[in-house]
Amino acid sequence: MQSLTLQATTCVSALLLCLAPAFAQQHQHVMVNPGELTWKDGPPSLPKGAQMALLYGDPAKDGMFVMRLKLPANYRIPAHTHPTDEVVTVVSGSFNIGMGTAFDAAKTKAITAGGVVAMSPGMQHYVQIDQETVVQLSTRGPWAIAYVNPADDPRKSQ
Repeated sequence: MQSLTLQATTCVSALLLCLAPAFAQQHQHVMVNPGELTWKDGPPSLPKGAQMALLYGDPAKDGMFVMRLKLPANYRIPAHTHPTDEVVTVVSGSFNIGMGTAFDAAKTKAITAGGVVAMSPGMQHYVQIDQETVVQLSTRGPWAIAYVNPADDPRKSQ
C-alpha cells in the first residue's frame, strides 16, 4: 500500500512539474507604455488597413487576452459577431458602432476616447471609423469573428 501511495505521489508531482510552465504562461505580468507597443498588420479576419499590438495573452489560445487595434480613417468593419464577451475601450479617436445585421452609418453611436463598449456573445454589430482611432479589446480567446454576410469576410478574398 505504501508503494502504491508513493507511486501515485510521484505521478502527481511529475504531472505538476510538466504543467507548471503552462500555468506560468497563463499568468504573465505585463507593464507597457504606449510608445513601447509593437504594431503589426491586423488579423486577416479584419478588413485590410487595421494594425494590432498584443498587450497580454494570446488571441489564438483559450484564455484572457488584451490587444489594441489601430484603425485608419474611413475604415469599416461589416456586421459581425464574436463567440465571447467583448469589451472595447476607446484609447484615441472616435469609434462609431451600430447594432444589427446590416451596416447603417445613420444608426451608429460615436464612442469617444475613454468610452467603453461591452457586448455579450453573439451581439451583431458593425463599425465605422472616420478618423484614425485606437481601441483596446479585452476578451477571451481563441478570438473569432463571424460576419453576418459571409461575402463580407475578408478571408474569402485572399
